[in-house]
Amino acid sequence: MLAGLGPASAQACEALRVVNGGVVAAVTDGDTVVLDSGLVVRLIGTQAPKLPLGREGFPTWPLAPDAKSALERLVLNQPVRLGYGGEEVDRYERALAHLFVHDVAEEPVWAQLHMVRTGLARVYSFPDNRQCLDQLFAGEAQARAERLGIWADPYYSVRTADRPAELAKLAGNYELVEGRVLLADRSGSRVYLNIGRIWKEDFTIVIEAPALRLFERDGLDPLSLDGALIRVRGWVDTRDGPRIEVTHPEQIEVLAR
Repeated sequence: MLAGLGPASAQACEALRVVNGGVVAAVTDGDTVVLDSGLVVRLIGTQAPKLPLGREGFPTWPLAPDAKSALERLVLNQPVRLGYGGEEVDRYERALAHLFVHDVAEEPVWAQLHMVRTGLARVYSFPDNRQCLDQLFAGEAQARAERLGIWADPYYSVRTADRPAELAKLAGNYELVEGRVLLADRSGSRVYLNIGRIWKEDFTIVIEAPALRLFERDGLDPLSLDGALIRVRGWVDTRDGPRIEVTHPEQIEVLAR
């Protein structure tokens, strides 16, 4: 098991396949690095504020330069190890890995946890990469409670589900939304978690069949969320009102029942 020292480091989960990565030669942004071998590594499990990176018309998200600088200070020119816990390569041929700074004089430092603990990234998971998320969620919760980094900027505020008109304006954005489930209902192969009473206008969470299989595999029943206060994270769209599609259980946090 890898471990680290201090508040920006912690035990990593044991489920990772850990390999030597070489030395970090460049930092692209707050969640992407390039190794001396030329391998591009996407720091799986996190999303840092985004830079345009040559995309025309793409805005620089607040604190994106800060996130890049923080990751540079941590990993640039440092030997690292890569921890794989799911799908290992994405469609852009980037490695999808947890990154550990491996200074022989110190305990390894987990880069993802460092970034979320300092408020310069948030947890961003995938159905095919679900390892180590508990530690990252705990780090994010502490940073949010202390209003560190992005959590002091309204751009990244946790939204309230009872304002569907405001949520609709955020279509295309990755957001965290809190609300109480008024009705959890199955229709055919999908489950709807309705936060409001007017389902074509109010905020809704949709769970399609592939995601439901993951819930079932984990022994979870989304219908049991009826009446629960939850926080969901994901990309907002506006089909039948603002909504987020959940692809795996970790997108939903139960705050109270």
